[in-house]
Order: sequence, then structure tokens, then C-alpha cells
Amino acid sequence: MILAVMLFGPVVVMLLAMLAFREFVGAARDRHVAISGAESGSDDDATSALQLFDRWFRRTRPGRWLERELEFAGIERAPSVMFFGGLSLGLVMVVLIANLLAPLLAVAGLGLGFLGVRVYLKRAQERRREAFVSQLPELARVLANASYAGLSLPTAIAIAGDELAEPARTELSRVATRLRFGAPLTTALDELRQRVGSRETSVLISTLVVASRSGGSLVTALRDIAGTLEQRKETRREVKTTLAQPVATSYFVIVLGVLMLLMLNTMQPGTVDKMTRSVVGQAALLISFSIFGLGFWAIRKMTRIDI
Repeated sequence: MILAVMLFGPVVVMLLAMLAFREFVGAARDRHVAISGAESGSDDDATSALQLFDRWFRRTRPGRWLERELEFAGIERAPSVMFFGGLSLGLVMVVLIANLLAPLLAVAGLGLGFLGVRVYLKRAQERRREAFVSQLPELARVLANASYAGLSLPTAIAIAGDELAEPARTELSRVATRLRFGAPLTTALDELRQRVGSRETSVLISTLVVASRSGGSLVTALRDIAGTLEQRKETRREVKTTLAQPVATSYFVIVLGVLMLLMLNTMQPGTVDKMTRSVVGQAALLISFSIFGLGFWAIRKMTRIDI
């Protein structure tokens, strides 16, 4: 099986790359047609194979999960494109591990492809969340000014969505659209809380919900929250700067383990392959991987601070 992956893996990767390139070219042509107003030919109306696969993939459980993660990350990509990207990465890792280390370890390459997509999505979600949190003080001030002018809360949210930059523009526009179509305020704001998922957002949403129910002084509360959120943003920036070196060290631990295996296999070719074919070698590799993984987990655990 490993031999078959090594032989046909590059061919599959090339085909997937050509398919993805064709899809991106088609998307660029569609945007050009939409901007210029020109009519597309009969070939543009044909549904590509990737679009057919994407329609089927969205109905599966992995497709729904990937679509939701892409929405939370703010990435405008089809789930099938990310799926093929992870599969291509996994096949590349299979070929590299089989040639550089050992064929029996190449199976982990497919897992690395899935892990790469997951890490990419989590990092994109984290960047989007941090960007939204940094806009919360300005958002609170805009809502306070709109409420002071006598506007209702749904109207104030719509105005904030028009004035603020991304990603607040998209998120608030979704909330305003849901409110425009009759959704309750609590439901629309809870959906925003689920997409963003930060403590600062929860505090702001709770304030808006309580003020809308009790009829309290929303302007005063929003102005107080704006100052508090500004202080929390500075604190978060200082903490991230302080913990930058330990976080980099945690990733260097994993890189160091991989480099040690490569160095061992370079000095004595075939050593890792022989280790994977004996019980003692497999136990040594398992213990080594566990130690490096435990070190990574311990450093990340010690540097994780909720503020």
C-alpha cells in the first residue's frame, strides 16, 4: 500500500493541483464577466467536476464541519478545495516521510495533512477573533453614539456594520440581516457569540441583551464598556508579547525531534527504517514521540493564560 502511494501520490497531487488551478481560473473569469457585464459562453454554464463534488461533499458530515469552520474563519473557499488541499498535503508528506525516514512511518503523512488543515483553520479563526476583539471598543462607542441619537438597537447595529471595517462589518451585517428578517435579538446575538467566541464579545452581548430587556441606560453602559475593552486590549497585547518566546520554544521542541530523526538517518542511512521493523525500535520511537509531545503540551499549558 505504501509503495502504491509513493508511486501514484505525485500523479494524484499533480491532477488535484491542475483541477484547483482550473477552478481558480474559472472563478477569476466569472468575476471579470460580472464586472464587465459581458455574456459568458456555453462553456461557462457547464458545471465543473469540482463543483459537483463540492455539492455532494457539503451534504456529508465532514463537509458540513469544514464549511462551518471556514465560515468561522472568514475564508471564502469551497470545502472541497480545502479537502483537496489537505489530501494533497497528506500525499506529499507520505512521499517525503517514506523517502527521508521510513516507509512504515509514511502512514502518518495523511494524518499530518488533516492536522495541517485543522491548524490552518484554527489559526485563521484566532486571527479573525483577535481582529474582531480589537474592534470592540470602537464598536461599543458607535453603538453608544447611535443610541444617544435616539436610534433603536437594531438600527444602531446596522449603522455599525456599515461604518466599521472587516471582520466586524461582515459579522454585524449578518446580525442586522437576521434582525431585519424577524429573528429575535437574543438569537441573532447568540449566533454572533458562537461565531466569534471571545470573553469580551460575550460581555458586550450580555450588556446589549440586558439593556434591551430591562430598558436601562444603554449609552452609559456602552461607554463604560468601551473604556474597559480598550484596557483589556492593551493587556492582551502585553501578555502575548511576553509569552511569544515560550510559545516559539514549544514549536521548536517538535521541530527538534524531527531534526534528530533526520540527522540520525543521514549519518546512518536506513536506521529509522530498521527501527520501525523491530519491537525494540518501535517502542523507542513511541517513547520518543511521547516525550516530545508531552514537552510540547506542557509548555503550551504553562503559557496559556485566559484574560
